[in-house]
Amino acid sequence: MTVTAALEIDRVSHSFGRVQALDQVSLVVPRGGFTALLGVNGAGKTTLFSLITRLYDNRSGHIRVAGHDLRQTPGAALAQLGVVFQSRALDADLTVAQNLTYHAALHGIPRQQALIRAAEVLAQVGLSERIHDPVSALSGGQSRRAEIARALIHRPRILLLDEATVGLDVKSRAEVLALTRDLTGQGVSVLWATHILDEIAPGDGLVILHRGRVLAQGVTRDIAGGDLTGAFLRLTGGAA
Repeated sequence: MTVTAALEIDRVSHSFGRVQALDQVSLVVPRGGFTALLGVNGAGKTTLFSLITRLYDNRSGHIRVAGHDLRQTPGAALAQLGVVFQSRALDADLTVAQNLTYHAALHGIPRQQALIRAAEVLAQVGLSERIHDPVSALSGGQSRRAEIARALIHRPRILLLDEATVGLDVKSRAEVLALTRDLTGQGVSVLWATHILDEIAPGDGLVILHRGRVLAQGVTRDIAGGDLTGAFLRLTGGAA
């Protein structure tokens, strides 16, 4: 099977009663690329992530992860996903190693292999020295990096991050963003959901989502020129 994209979403809609959260959303995350999903709070970013991770069932359109249709072969599709949700997912009372090995066990990774993988992914995120520390002892930025390590432990092809820098100081936000960008050089594809325009670089892939609809998709510099703020406000009708 030849796979040309890490993630393909084709004409996906979703409603909560009479509220249309997503309306015919289509987007592509290329293999080995960093794609920003930009939208204000309420744009539909978290709903879309919930569909990709099957917290919600997509009853319209198609979602394919590394070529696997999410509805037809959910196990194969989800095995290719690593996810960092907006809400914190680590157990603060456990050590970093315990959190990672527990998550590895959920993916069927034997304990000894999980310990090896934990050491590998913590080295990737620069937290090797904190492996035996309780999560409660980590700073906000370190905790986020540990969550990224957790998401990588089963070697996914695509990493989803939903507002991963919320609550972090400027330095920690920059470190988490730089770390995530570096992962694309190691073969991991990234979909980075954010409402913060200065987290997006001119060469990034960009999808602008507003009120459940994709307003623009492509390379940031092609969509916005040198003024992402102006382009975003123009497309969204002045959304804050």
